[in-house]
Amino acid sequence: MFGDLGKMMKQAQQLQAKMAEAQEAIQAIEATGAAGGGLVTVTLSGKGDLRTVRVDPSLAKADEVEILEDLLVAAHADAKQKLDAAIAEKMSAVTGGLQLPPGLKLPF
Repeated sequence: MFGDLGKMMKQAQQLQAKMAEAQEAIQAIEATGAAGGGLVTVTLSGKGDLRTVRVDPSLAKADEVEILEDLLVAAHADAKQKLDAAIAEKMSAVTGGLQLPPGLKLPF
């Protein structure tokens, strides 16, 4: 019985180490989203921080500010979806496909 407990503890420590490695790898991930056929792009870090925003100069018109704002939101949503997918893939590799409980988001 205690052998099983020791084995479980060792597995838990190994999983914890793998999770720490995955968190470091996730921080290095960047995801770029685009909108308006690439006229607007945003890049997010693995933690979800906004790294860059690029806007095609053709959109820098006073009468098109609302369009630009909408495209920024859309590009951010695209980047966030890509980032979430990349993180899920990384975490799946660490957990061996074991699904995390709903609401449990890693690394943050």
